[in-house]
Amino acid sequence: MAELEAKNLCVHFPLNESGTFSGGAAPANLVTIGSKRFIFALRDVSFHVAKGTKLGIVGRNGSGKSTLLRVLGNVYTPTGGSLRVTGNVSSLFNINLGAQPDVSGRQNILLRGLVKGWTSDEVRERMPEIIEFSELGEFIDLPIRTYSDGMRMRLLFAIATAFSPEILLLDEWIGAGDSNFQKKAAARMNALVDGAGITVIASHNRGLLKRVCDFGMWLDHGVMRAFGPIDEVYEKMDDYFASQGA
Repeated sequence: MAELEAKNLCVHFPLNESGTFSGGAAPANLVTIGSKRFIFALRDVSFHVAKGTKLGIVGRNGSGKSTLLRVLGNVYTPTGGSLRVTGNVSSLFNINLGAQPDVSGRQNILLRGLVKGWTSDEVRERMPEIIEFSELGEFIDLPIRTYSDGMRMRLLFAIATAFSPEILLLDEWIGAGDSNFQKKAAARMNALVDGAGITVIASHNRGLLKRVCDFGMWLDHGVMRAFGPIDEVYEKMDDYFASQGA
C-alpha cells in the first residue's frame, strides 16, 4: 500500500564561513546556530499522503520543492524529523542521468532497468515494448553516442516510463521528441500518473497541476504554508502574495 508520512521534516545545508549574498541581503531561511550558519531548505514539514493522492507542490524558486522531492526519492537524507515511505518509488528528475554512451540502446535498457530495481526478467519482458515506443528500429543495437539528441531522448523517456510505480515523483512534467512523439509522450505520462498509487509533482505550471492533482502543498522558504485541496492552496498562496504586494 502506497503511503507517505512526514513529521517535522528538516533538511539544512551548512554554509562555509566565507559565504556572502549579493546585495548584502541574506535569505529568509538562513539560520545561525552558535558560530555556524545554515540554509534550512525544509523546516518542520509535516504531512500524510495516502494511496490515490495526486499531490502538486507549489511555491516560488528556492522554496524547497525540489529538495522535498529528493528527500522523498532518497536522494537527500533528512537532517531532522522523520519520514516514512511505503511502496516502491520511481523518481523522474533527470532521465539523462546514468546513460551509458558507449553501449547500445538495448544494453542501456537492461542496465537502467536494473538500476531502477527491476529484475532482469522484468526488463527483458518489457524490452520489445520499450524499443517499439522509442521508434529506434535497427538503431537500438548501436552505441547511443551515435544517436541524435532526439533519438537519445526518446529511448531514455521510453525506459523511464515503462513501469507504473506505487509512488511517482516528478520535478516538472516530462516531454520528449518532435511534435508527433510528444503526443505519445503526453499520453504515456497521463497513463503513468493514473497507474501510480501516489503521484507527487513539483511545478510552476498552474494549469498542469490543477488538471492532474487533487491536493496541493505550498512551500515558502522551506516552510509548509498550506496543505489541502489544490484550488484552496493556490487561493491561500495568491492571497498571501497579494497582501505582500508581490
